[in-house]
Amino acid sequence: MKLVVGLGNPGCEYENTRHNIGFFMVDKYLEGKNLYDYKCKFNGLYQDIVINQEKVIFLKPQSYMNLSGEVVRKYMDFFKISVDDLLVISDDLDICIGNFKIKSKGSSGGHNGLKNIETHIGTNLYKRIKIGICNDRNIHMKDFVLSKFSKEELSTYDELSITISKILDEYFYEDFSVLVSKYNKKNR
Repeated sequence: MKLVVGLGNPGCEYENTRHNIGFFMVDKYLEGKNLYDYKCKFNGLYQDIVINQEKVIFLKPQSYMNLSGEVVRKYMDFFKISVDDLLVISDDLDICIGNFKIKSKGSSGGHNGLKNIETHIGTNLYKRIKIGICNDRNIHMKDFVLSKFSKEELSTYDELSITISKILDEYFYEDFSVLVSKYNKKNR
């Protein structure tokens, strides 16, 4: 069983904000499969589907970004999911808009959602897709990550969601190292 976590903050006021790009990418992937209805458990919205004869849970924690790890840990414990089968999709200030990075491990890079996950699962050795939101140093970081995408940025992320969905499709069939070498070099 695999767990794919998109990070973000719950509530309409956070829709289409930079910090919610994880939610956005999970929604886009599932919409591409004509799946729209989430179930609720352990303060998280989730959908479970079978891909490549394996159950996959797509999770959007509803505990707010800084407490995402609590929800992730509950899902991992309840569904008996190994850290090897965890994939987290989050925003990254150090990557330009329209770009992404696939990693099999690493530090939180100051991202509070990732920090909290690492605290609750006890390791940083989990897979992740980091989506670039770029950093505007003229705006306080908290205000920037909680600000809405421009129309142009939203269009870029819609386009990027096609690539991220393709990566997710391949994730269920390919070795993760293959995805890292195949897709990281294609960033512009």
